[in-house]
Amino acid sequence: MHHAAVISVVDDDESVRMALDSLLRSNGFTVRVYANAEAFLASTGPQDTSCLISDIQMPGISGIQMYDELSARGINLPVIFITGYAGSPPRVGASSPEPVAYFPKPFPCGELMACIREVLERQA
Repeated sequence: MHHAAVISVVDDDESVRMALDSLLRSNGFTVRVYANAEAFLASTGPQDTSCLISDIQMPGISGIQMYDELSARGINLPVIFITGYAGSPPRVGASSPEPVAYFPKPFPCGELMACIREVLERQA
C-alpha cells in the first residue's frame, strides 16, 4: 500500500467529495478534499499531492484551468479528471501534459482505484 501517498480531491459537489474521501481512506490513502480549484491552488496541496482527482466543470476556475495553472507553475501532478458531462475529453493547454484519465460520473470505483494505483506505481 502507498501509505505516504496523498490524494487530493477537488470537486464542488460535496457528496462526490465525501464519497471519494471515504473510498480513498478505506483503501489506505491520505486524502485532502477541496470544494473548488481556488482553495486547492491557495493551499499547500499542489506541493504535497501524489495524485489529483478533479472535477472538470466547477464554478470559478474549472478543473482544466486549474490544471493549466499548475503546469504554468511548474507543478506536473498526475491528474485524473471526473465529469458529469458526456462527450469527448476537453483539451488542456499546449504547455500542459495530458491528464492521466477521464472518468464520467458515475464511475466504477474499482477502475478509479486501479488507475490511482497504476499512477503511484509509475511514480515509485
